[in-house]
Amino acid sequence: MSGAATLRVEQLGMSFGGLKAVDQVDLEVPAGKITAIIGPNGAGKTTFFNVVAGFYAPTAGRVLIDDEDVSGLPPHKVARLGVARTFQTTQLFPAASVLDNVIVGRRLHTRSNVFDAVLRSRRHRREEAESRENALEALEFTGARDLADVLVANISQEARKRVAVALALATEPRVLLLDEPAAGINPHETEGLTALIRSVAVERGVTVCLVEHKMRMVMDLADHVAVLNYGKKIAEGPPAKIRSDPKVIDAYLGADHDA
Repeated sequence: MSGAATLRVEQLGMSFGGLKAVDQVDLEVPAGKITAIIGPNGAGKTTFFNVVAGFYAPTAGRVLIDDEDVSGLPPHKVARLGVARTFQTTQLFPAASVLDNVIVGRRLHTRSNVFDAVLRSRRHRREEAESRENALEALEFTGARDLADVLVANISQEARKRVAVALALATEPRVLLLDEPAAGINPHETEGLTALIRSVAVERGVTVCLVEHKMRMVMDLADHVAVLNYGKKIAEGPPAKIRSDPKVIDAYLGADHDA
């Protein structure tokens, strides 16, 4: 399994009691492209990601990866099909080194068990070496290679963002879901992260879908933008179209758009 994948949702719904967090959403994220999902707080963006990644089973509709229905599969099975996801608050082990954190991503593709580890079997040694090489390559790509031996607790927020992307890349994803990747970093750091995300799509051939509130970043980066409001998709199209859509301006951009 290799190459970018198309992510598609059909009439996707996720309800919590009487609250429809995602409401009959149809959306296609084209293979190898960058799609942004925007909307005000509470619009259902993170819930949408959680359904796609398998953290929630949808209450309606389907999630498809290259026409394979993955609706309701648990996260580890969705990940094995090539879907990786990062979080707004980076989910790393602060007391472990950067390299050890990224190696965790490669474990998705290893077969060694506890007996292999105890006995230091040939398979375990081979997979351990492959995992280390894979992790170092991912760190090199994200510009964090020099941090490999540093504890995560001792690196900056911007560096953690890059390490989180490296961890996701170590899983060899076909679809990468980025949940507010630029949250908590300054404009200069945002520019660097934007370039990195673009290179993930262009150089690594990975389909990228991101949720982001920084509109300049979205408009510069995305090939396609979808807008959620109260769980419903209210608009989609190229950035130029979204920027001038009255429904989007009313629901989300408002004064920030004029600025």
